[in-house]
Amino acid sequence: MEMLITYGLYILAFLLIACGIAGTIIPALPGIPMIFIGGWIIAYVDDYAHMGTGTLIFLGVLTALSILIDWVSQTMGAQKAGATKLGLTGALIGTIVGIPFGLVGIFLFPVIGAFAGEMIGHRDMRKATKVSWATWVGMIAGIAAKVAIAFIMIGTMIAMMLL
Repeated sequence: MEMLITYGLYILAFLLIACGIAGTIIPALPGIPMIFIGGWIIAYVDDYAHMGTGTLIFLGVLTALSILIDWVSQTMGAQKAGATKLGLTGALIGTIVGIPFGLVGIFLFPVIGAFAGEMIGHRDMRKATKVSWATWVGMIAGIAAKVAIAFIMIGTMIAMMLL
């Protein structure tokens, strides 16, 4: 019975990590936190023999950094371009509306939302285009940073398990 629980926890950990990788791109999934929890489960099942406190703290710091990046990346890009609250709100609504449409919706709808918000607020095509482009660049930069963090975390876990 104990062996069954152990294998079940390993399967849960690997599923969390796999979903976490997807979550680095899909905004509805907390990708990096899922990878962290998966790693913590592996450490627990292994009785912290390979991944100890130091490794888990390192992974926790990376998780906190990714949450900060996620929170700031899109907004900062839009704000640097002079986005108003309506533009930022439009980007947020676009992100939420785009989730059911898969990757196309995730990458396209925040841009459309930012553009629409700026057009509603200022009716300035040039500014709306600038804000929507900056929103997209910020979003892509945030995703790239989260993917890099995910690979660092997974690489760290693999390295610790092999030592």
